[in-house]
Amino acid sequence: MTLLGLHGLPWIPLESLLDLSSLDAVHEEVCLALAQVPTEYTGGSHRSMGIMPEELAHTAITDYVEVIRGLDDTQFQVFRSLSDDPASIDPSLRASLEFGEERAIPLSRRQMLWLEYRHGVYFPWKVFYELIPNRWWTEKHRADGKRFTRTAEALLPKTVALAKSLPFVSIGRCNIMGLRAHDYATVHRDGHPEEQSQPDEFITLCPANNKTLFLYDRQTKEKLPLSGRAYWFNDFDDHGVEAEPHFRYSIRVDGVFRDDFRQRVLALAESMKSR
Repeated sequence: MTLLGLHGLPWIPLESLLDLSSLDAVHEEVCLALAQVPTEYTGGSHRSMGIMPEELAHTAITDYVEVIRGLDDTQFQVFRSLSDDPASIDPSLRASLEFGEERAIPLSRRQMLWLEYRHGVYFPWKVFYELIPNRWWTEKHRADGKRFTRTAEALLPKTVALAKSLPFVSIGRCNIMGLRAHDYATVHRDGHPEEQSQPDEFITLCPANNKTLFLYDRQTKEKLPLSGRAYWFNDFDDHGVEAEPHFRYSIRVDGVFRDDFRQRVLALAESMKSR
């Protein structure tokens, strides 16, 4: 196995270890809530972040960091005017400013839409909703006073209850990630393998069981599909989502696993390897 994987497996199905009896009800709740809450875009800069396999970099189509760097002064003023706080962006310093995910200045939804409509930027996840907001990727496992938003508690009580019931000591991030019909998630990894001391601990839930996520092996150039309604994979491995002619989403919950759950996962992995 050339993928990093988890406990000697490429990924681990978790359905047998979790109580997912509420997942059908959660699916109904999520679909209704997404029709009522303001959602964001995410992705759109995987190529400029350097986290894509070189042979698949073209699938990012148009990267927003590349677009922003190439704007002329007039277009940059338009971009700046669409910010949530235009006064905080000094045009004379634009060469040193960084915009977007994991960068100093987040993009507003207006900026994302303009980048999409005017410059053809491809944002893979066009339905992104944070139940527990998290600013930096490196802090996604830390609770640090974070909490579910009031809107999430009001419109997604079953989803919040399920997340809280999962075997975490603490939860630092919880979000819904949706892809519109015919969109795909560009293949990328969420960190460099040499920088990983241990795998990020999270649980992905797929209530509708219709999201075709796959791992990508850079050596063999092969895709390994993941299936099921609950799973864990090493997000330092390359992964993406296939295009489908319908909307798909998943719920990702990041945090710190309970020790007893880690032991159960290890026992499951050993059992699977012995089959």
